[in-house]
Amino acid sequence: MVRVETQLRTLIVCCLAATQALAATPNGKTQVIHPSAFGISQRISDLPIDLSSFPGREMPEPSASHLRDMHPAPGPWQDPALQTEVLPPVGATQGVSFDGISTSGWIPPDNNLAVSPTIIGVTVNTDVAFYSKTGALLSGPTNIPLLFTAVGGLCTIYVVDPIVLYDRPADRWVVAGIGLDYNGNYSECIGVSTTNDPTASYATYIYPFGTTLNDYDKLSVWATASNSAYLATYNLFPPTGAGSADLCGFDRAKMLVGNAGAAMLCQKTSSSESSYLPSDMDGPTPPVDGTPGLFLNWQNSNPGKLNLRKLTLNFASGTATLSAPTAITVANDTLACGSGGACVPQPGTGQKLDTLGDRMMYRFAIRHFADHDRAVTSHAVGSSGSVAVRWYELYDPAGTVTLNQQGTFAPDSTYRWMSSIAEDQNANIGLGYSASSSTVNPAVRFTGRVPSDPAGTMETEASIIEGGGVQTGGSSADRWGDYTAMQVDPSDDCTFWYVNEYQTVTGYENWTTRIASFAFPGCGGGGGPVMSLDPTSLKFGKVLVGVTKGKKKVTATNTGSSVLTISNIATTGDFALVTVKATKKVTPCANGTNLAPGASCLIKVSFTPTQTGARTGSVNFTDNAPGSPQSVSLAGTGK
Repeated sequence: MVRVETQLRTLIVCCLAATQALAATPNGKTQVIHPSAFGISQRISDLPIDLSSFPGREMPEPSASHLRDMHPAPGPWQDPALQTEVLPPVGATQGVSFDGISTSGWIPPDNNLAVSPTIIGVTVNTDVAFYSKTGALLSGPTNIPLLFTAVGGLCTIYVVDPIVLYDRPADRWVVAGIGLDYNGNYSECIGVSTTNDPTASYATYIYPFGTTLNDYDKLSVWATASNSAYLATYNLFPPTGAGSADLCGFDRAKMLVGNAGAAMLCQKTSSSESSYLPSDMDGPTPPVDGTPGLFLNWQNSNPGKLNLRKLTLNFASGTATLSAPTAITVANDTLACGSGGACVPQPGTGQKLDTLGDRMMYRFAIRHFADHDRAVTSHAVGSSGSVAVRWYELYDPAGTVTLNQQGTFAPDSTYRWMSSIAEDQNANIGLGYSASSSTVNPAVRFTGRVPSDPAGTMETEASIIEGGGVQTGGSSADRWGDYTAMQVDPSDDCTFWYVNEYQTVTGYENWTTRIASFAFPGCGGGGGPVMSLDPTSLKFGKVLVGVTKGKKKVTATNTGSSVLTISNIATTGDFALVTVKATKKVTPCANGTNLAPGASCLIKVSFTPTQTGARTGSVNFTDNAPGSPQSVSLAGTGK
């Protein structure tokens, strides 16, 4: 959230965080919150452009999560999930890249992004803007409180920690944030577009939280056939007593038709839990009807543990049932900067940047595949004196959840933090983040992986844009983030879109957002490389045990439209690769071979039976084409 301008407010936030050490338990009673006001907004495109003429404001820092009270085992020790293997440069092709909203007079930006088949929506503190996919500005930047003029109250004063969502099944847009007045009064402001045009009017609602701070709000789309919801999470801080996490759902069905009575149902956790993320659906397939809303947090660093909770919503009866947490064991870690705070260096200044490394980073993205669901999420961790990104891929989070893979990406001593992650329809993963060091201006970078990469690894990173300066010179110059967003384009379920901040020049409250896209070759079966093997099986007949025979040939051809990179060729069973001599007409296949579209390479395979009877095996090609690894079956008989 935003850091307030006065030291007094900062002290109050610190004191509230300290009260979390007090024991508090949820009572299991559903909180039913009705909107205190409802109205239809003007068209966003008709609202004034925000010229940022008002004085700069410093957003109150998100209150510390429960993790800052943890005391990890003393180091030094090596992160068991640390990636030590260096992979080739990330195979994704970068696409569009352009600057989005620049400083709006607030620090930090809290930049967020959503994508429809034709439009990109971006929010920052406290503006919203919409762009074409070539970077043309379609509307805004618009000061978000102007969107809520019809409901009045706190939502017309300040709306901070903004989130923008694209609701794919409904083809609608959502803009939300925390309404406040800097006098201790709080609310949640949420607007749902009345059509698929995000620059038109919105059904707007205000949900009161009274004097309890609904900090660090995060929202998502969970479009089940019945009891569908816009899920939401908050860290609650009342004026006195212990705080807790609030796990909630808005009545999506009523909001989509502009029903003024759309309720919000919530359940509180104990004060020993905080900073949950709500499940956010990616892809064309919605969750199976009846699937509860899912909520994930980073509960403990050593021993490593994630907590997964399920919230079953029934808007007709006004009830929400919250499951006990399911513990997911993950690799141990240490908090970034030791406490999850500020330690990221910048060139030429002693000003450090805040990692917000005591919580999961937005989003908790879930995609349905043919026979299972996959979810990805990430956060910052300490790594050998710097800061790295830890990421996870979970299988079937709504069922019997399992950890499929995890990794800590720290290829060098540069600090990496403020991450966001997503997965495309081919199970390729994209991970974006900030990067900085004593010699590197804060930059926007990304990495990724394809299914054939070794588990727990990411390919060598690429730069989206390198910073032209550093952030320094003000009372809140440590603030960076507080979150970003990686999304997958619904037009092809392949193109990743990412937003993050950087500095074009050194200064204070002069950040710029960068919006960029990339895609992995071959995603969706169109474009990219395609591996074709000829033949697809080899038979060696009968061979004496211990005798080598063969040198049978297999030709690998790239029948796709971009470069095919073969990362590994290996045999199994009693079969082996035989050296192929390069000539003007023959290119041997080898680890690291790159084949241009239409090009081919050759391998030879021999057979040495180790015992009598039928012997089988395969030769396997690992590459960047769909279907990797591809195999040629091998068979022979020992006699």
